[in-house]
Amino acid sequence: MNSVVQTAQQGGKADKRPALPFVLAAPAVFALLVFLVLPVAVLIGESLTGPGGALEPYVKFLSSGYNQRVIWRTLQIAGATTLLALALGLIVASALARIGGTLGQILLFLCVFPLLTSALVRSFAWMVILGRQGLVNTGLQGIGLIDAPLSLLFNPTAMVIVTPPAMVIGLVYLFTPLAILTLKGAIEAIAPQVREAATTLGATPIRLFTQVTLPLLVPSLIVSAVLIFTGSLAAFATARLLGSERHMILPTLLHEKVMVSFDWAAGSVIAAVMLVLSFAAITLFNALGRRANRMVD
Repeated sequence: MNSVVQTAQQGGKADKRPALPFVLAAPAVFALLVFLVLPVAVLIGESLTGPGGALEPYVKFLSSGYNQRVIWRTLQIAGATTLLALALGLIVASALARIGGTLGQILLFLCVFPLLTSALVRSFAWMVILGRQGLVNTGLQGIGLIDAPLSLLFNPTAMVIVTPPAMVIGLVYLFTPLAILTLKGAIEAIAPQVREAATTLGATPIRLFTQVTLPLLVPSLIVSAVLIFTGSLAAFATARLLGSERHMILPTLLHEKVMVSFDWAAGSVIAAVMLVLSFAAITLFNALGRRANRMVD
């Protein structure tokens, strides 16, 4: 009889245990709903209140040639930042993984130390470095390569593909530490026996990197790319300080509509477009990651 009672009690406890994770997760879910989902829902609802219909504000915004150029410039700068930051992060992370030890930890700290500084301060620092009387111009004039200071901050012809270059430089400096942190751990997680086996089978350093190391880093590269690309889409401070009115991107356009023109309807449309672009980028990077994994398999 006692065994039956104990079995029933244990069964009742077992029935209650599956609900425990939901109870523990309830505060976090509530916070996400209140502070993330609800504001986004209100924002999207505000953008769907055009007098000509729900989609009228979006049609008006997307049909403007100026807004199309702003969107393209935003994607262009975010894409260039992502590629450059990933390349630099991969190189530095590989070097740090090879060094290891105390020296490697010190160098890693120096690489990620800028993360402890405000993005505003780092952007101001690049203004000093790239200004007409900055370190770059002063150094080039000092060694006789140029006679007059170069316009590096707001020169629309300084780069053929991406303008302005100062904004891209600032964003790369801003997000490269994230790539280093993400990739260093992934590189160190690759067993040395894998590289040794590939080398024993005759793999050259280039083939070792392209056919062994790089495929194993695809998940970490995807995570880094998502963080960098979505962060670049919303990087207002760097774009505001290192760009100009001629180089408007979506974050600075949003600031102008809301804080200067007080056009909250247009601002909500821009914010919704940025949100859609971020989700589209995440979906695209995930698809590329799955495709890369299938090719490796």
